[in-house]
Amino acid sequence: MNGAISLVVTMIALAGLYSLLSAKLIFVLQLIVYAGAIMSLILFIIMFLNIKSEDLPDERWRWLHYLGGAVLLSPVAILMIRAVQKIPGVETAIIDEGFGGVKQVGLILFREWLLPFEIVSILLLVALVGAVVLAGKKEVQS
Repeated sequence: MNGAISLVVTMIALAGLYSLLSAKLIFVLQLIVYAGAIMSLILFIIMFLNIKSEDLPDERWRWLHYLGGAVLLSPVAILMIRAVQKIPGVETAIIDEGFGGVKQVGLILFREWLLPFEIVSILLLVALVGAVVLAGKKEVQS
């Protein structure tokens, strides 16, 4: 469950990056599709598995692992903080005007990526039908 929550936080952070790039459509799609619908589906699957506490591994040394991770990552964090503090505050334009807008995304999606888009949609439909079939199977008693 912690992994799923971490994935939700990552998807929301990625949406924040799109917002900083002024890609309004991609920002909204990231929030609605990935952080919303896909994450709800993943959480539903985790709940559908019905994992019991005795099935989980023993995590006696969990806090020691957290402490070790913090010790290993602290030099990297200090280095990143120092690097960000040394960046001059200059206003620059990183992207083109209209980046991530409805027209630009639509043109690229339906001109260059139409076939992969349709293949992914069929694959998702097959996965959905498979999940419904697996969820609906009843155990036959003899």
